[in-house]
Amino acid sequence: MSRLALLRHGHTDWNRAGRIQGRSDIPLDAEARAELGGYRLPSPWDTASIWSSPLSRAAETAQLVSGQAPKTSDALTEMNWGEWEGKRGVDLIAIPDSGYRHIEEWGWDYRPPKGESPAEIWARLAPWLTNLKGDNLAVCHIGIMRVILAKAWGWNFAGPAPFKIKRNRLFILELDPMRAEPEPIRLVAREG
Repeated sequence: MSRLALLRHGHTDWNRAGRIQGRSDIPLDAEARAELGGYRLPSPWDTASIWSSPLSRAAETAQLVSGQAPKTSDALTEMNWGEWEGKRGVDLIAIPDSGYRHIEEWGWDYRPPKGESPAEIWARLAPWLTNLKGDNLAVCHIGIMRVILAKAWGWNFAGPAPFKIKRNRLFILELDPMRAEPEPIRLVAREG
């Protein structure tokens, strides 16, 4: 049986400001580094193959919680937000003709200007997922997690999501057939 645990990277200055990061390589902030340094992976995920997006905020999160350098895959790179990268969603939604929509109104083909749709993200993720064997943990981004979890839950980006992505939690999936466990698992506080 092949399984995958998904973990969202720690906070960055852009996260805290509500800015859309996308593929911009924004590093973890000092507070996130300190917080993540106090956590470790729970068993059996502490012996899983560790993967991350090549973006530094994900790779550093993986290093901090696992104690090892992750393997990276371009498939795990965050959604391309095109012209909206660096902007704030709250500002875009206030502009009636911006085209920005809340995730519950996306569908699989929703695409930011010069950006990437959830369907296109799935097209690059599916081959990577197919090649995974055993237990794997991927530190990645909310956009990547939404697409994988949407497939696992059978959610079509229409109406409320059947999951809520929180930080410092592992979202566990069986891969063949793809099925999500209903409750995420918390990271464990390091002793001493």
